[in-house]
Amino acid sequence: MASVFRSEEMSLMQLFLQVEAAYCCVAELGELGLVQFRDLNANVSSFQRKFVNEVRRCESLERILRFLENEMEGNAEIVKLEKYPETPLPREMIDMETVLEKLEAELLEANQNQQTLKQNFLELTELKHLLKKTQDFFEAETNLPDDFFSEDTSGLLELRSTSAAAAAAKLGFTAGVIKRERMIPFERLLWRVCRGNVYLRYTEMDTTLEDPVTREEVKKNVFIIFYQGEQLKQKIRKICDGFRATVYPCPESATERREMLDGVNTRIEDLNTVITQTESHRQRLLHEAAANLWSWGIKVKKIKAIYHILNCCNIDVTQQCVIAEIWFPVADAGRIKRALHQGMERSGSTIAPILTAIHTRMAPPTFNRTNKFTAGFQNIVDAYGVGNYREMNPAPYTIITFPFLFAVMFGDCGHGAVMLGFALWMVINEKSLLAQKSTNEIWNTFFSGRYLILLMGIFSMYTGFIYNDCFSKSFNIFGSSWHIIPMFKNKTWNKEVLLQNTVLQLDPAIPGVYSGNPYPFGIDPIWNVASNKLTFLNSYKMKMSVVIGIVHMIFGVVLSLFNHIYFKKYINIILQFIPEMIFIVSLFGYLVFMIIFKWCYFDVHSSQSAPSILIHFINMF
Repeated sequence: MASVFRSEEMSLMQLFLQVEAAYCCVAELGELGLVQFRDLNANVSSFQRKFVNEVRRCESLERILRFLENEMEGNAEIVKLEKYPETPLPREMIDMETVLEKLEAELLEANQNQQTLKQNFLELTELKHLLKKTQDFFEAETNLPDDFFSEDTSGLLELRSTSAAAAAAKLGFTAGVIKRERMIPFERLLWRVCRGNVYLRYTEMDTTLEDPVTREEVKKNVFIIFYQGEQLKQKIRKICDGFRATVYPCPESATERREMLDGVNTRIEDLNTVITQTESHRQRLLHEAAANLWSWGIKVKKIKAIYHILNCCNIDVTQQCVIAEIWFPVADAGRIKRALHQGMERSGSTIAPILTAIHTRMAPPTFNRTNKFTAGFQNIVDAYGVGNYREMNPAPYTIITFPFLFAVMFGDCGHGAVMLGFALWMVINEKSLLAQKSTNEIWNTFFSGRYLILLMGIFSMYTGFIYNDCFSKSFNIFGSSWHIIPMFKNKTWNKEVLLQNTVLQLDPAIPGVYSGNPYPFGIDPIWNVASNKLTFLNSYKMKMSVVIGIVHMIFGVVLSLFNHIYFKKYINIILQFIPEMIFIVSLFGYLVFMIIFKWCYFDVHSSQSAPSILIHFINMF
């Protein structure tokens, strides 16, 4: 029981393991989670250690697993088991490497084939749209439009018939596809470079296309450019390359275009079939991998952790013995010996591990034993700082003080009930929620602090009833101790007073206005309608917070006394503890005394002569 209030007693021992049994023994100790290994190779770089190659193999497997996980996003759901898999043996690592490398190679090949097929599909789709649009253009305009023969293009063509002009002037044309957002700059540059000696027509594609590399939808335009001469052709090609426009061959005759379009449609249908089969094969690979990916990841992490620990150990000159130094709780020595024995049996070794005690002046590590209830509170304490070895552990006291001080600040029974309900739901369903093994960081933070939230909800409801505050509304359960009718009976209030004053004050000196007994529990509900509600409540809460906070501080200083006694530092009691107590009690303790004395001594009739604590405290200096 003492370990709850003080960190565990630790022991440093030297561990001798046979090389063949070292892996399994370290694995069993890792599953136990009660041992801290010292790094005996601190002066050796990571690349010069014994098992660096094994660590690199694990990192390679982690890379493959990350690749598989990225491929499964949106395609397959990773299956998580209820229990963590056991640590695999070294020979199982070889089999896992073979499986993962084969799976990676197959997926890479499938991805490459799929990307190639989709690229071909994209090109054929663009060519299909291009042939349709150019065919529509030539069919719609057997003659070129009137504006085609303006002064800018009169040097290019002299005849009106499209076919006749192409034959007479040896017109050529280039057709292609370009991204829609690049069309306007493309048109401007084409006009300036070619000095207006080209004729450009373009139209938008009806459907969006998928980029095979980025898998994003893109919108494109089909364009056709008429020109005369080889020089203009070369300029147009360079401009198309600069804007990453795709140029496709387009026959001049309508018959050839129709035949080519039929061939493209046939190829697209065949390609769709192949793409479907390739995607089906890829999905099958991903679903097979998804069933084991989670367990593979756990196994690789365990293997890597084991070899990392072995890199912290020494190997004797005979290369037959692994030497390690370990810290562990004295109370768990029996469990550690059993774990080492199980590791020896699992490895098939006949030489038992040897533990030898080491006497050292090194400061042992601090280990505070926790369970599912105390773990959250211990994490809060450790976030501010981990205590020295065998010091008093403040976590058990934090179980009460932290939620209660939160409730003093929060103080709303309505919102506290919401917190309590949420925490109860997590506590009641904790087994099923744990089985889900969520990776959401925010959810895991809430779930890890479920007992903390539970106590915060309970204390918030308690302080909420004290403040008489529920969703910013007050309860009137017992009836207010203040009454208005006696003010009228005493003729202090009348119609003229009500009409002339916007704010009225109850006089407790008038009989019947104040019953003489305070509200049985919490704040009187009449304060909810008082104009000086905030002035009163803020003063009340501030003084109460000062009292609770100073008591908390004194309690913390008192805990240090137990540390001084335990470590036999009696001089610290005289030179540290006693001066601290004198200082805090004479100043802040006196402040608490004045607050409580003022509450108890001055009543309704003498409240006007009550001194100011702030002024009195300042006058002390």
